[in-house]
Amino acid sequence: MAAAHGDLRHLLPGNYKRQIADWLEEDCPSLDYGGFVVGESEGEARLLGKSAGVLAGVPFFDEVFSQLGCSTEWHIQEGQSLPANTKTHCATVRGPIRKILLGERVALNILARCSGIATKSASTLAALRAQGWTGILAGTRKTTPGFRVVEKYGILVGGADPHRHDLSHMTMLKDNHVWACANNGAGQGGRTNPESIAAAIPKAVAAAKAAGGFATKVEVEVRSVEEADAAIAAGADVIMLDNFTPEGVREAARSLKEKWRGSGRAFLVEVSGGLTEENAPAYACADVDILSTSSIHQGTGIVDFSLKVSLR
Repeated sequence: MAAAHGDLRHLLPGNYKRQIADWLEEDCPSLDYGGFVVGESEGEARLLGKSAGVLAGVPFFDEVFSQLGCSTEWHIQEGQSLPANTKTHCATVRGPIRKILLGERVALNILARCSGIATKSASTLAALRAQGWTGILAGTRKTTPGFRVVEKYGILVGGADPHRHDLSHMTMLKDNHVWACANNGAGQGGRTNPESIAAAIPKAVAAAKAAGGFATKVEVEVRSVEEADAAIAAGADVIMLDNFTPEGVREAARSLKEKWRGSGRAFLVEVSGGLTEENAPAYACADVDILSTSSIHQGTGIVDFSLKVSLR
């Protein structure tokens, strides 16, 4: 994973700074009445981690206070686990007290959410590794509009894979794409019968490859081994077994790998649909390369942080 190979802040695009400026403006669009009471006294604030979890979101926290003319000194590293039932002094923010308080809630909201995602990603991955599975745990595109970069970042800090970041990152042909392709120009008002979907997959894959070229991978969501075979034969790079049972996944993944071994068709098997930390281990087996889920970033808990201010 990227977390094992260097400083993750080097992955961030320049536009995340504009997003933070927007979030600061959203929180204080006109007058800062509380700041008027405080004035311009210099001081510092201790960032305290108050619940167990994995620290994540350091670059975003730093940028909030940098834009307000404050500095941050970290005392623990991103990715480090925070203990339960202890107030951990994670960082010290220095600058005008008014500016520290102006950025407090925005910074804490980002840090709490990002750390919660990293924590859930790490615990789900640990549950899979505990049974010896060495494949990839990935997030999905079911992210919060305007907050995707933070959520994908948290996934990376937690040791999981961010999957595709947007519609331009990879071509994923889901059931609706294939249904639409099958019906395109047919003059039919309803969905095509299931038997014809496998026949429509090669057409959809060919169109995707023509548009994306050699540099864009193509993934196809399938509901049966027959559809998977059609996608592999058409040259799909990733086959997603969607909403299969654990037993169905094991049987389908094994049969696909055995059937196409030595054929020259290279593909990955991904499993998705309703996976959680509790049930994901049941789907993990040697023939499955990727388990993808939104449960590691959508609706997760937070890690609790607070800022405690003092004058210098």
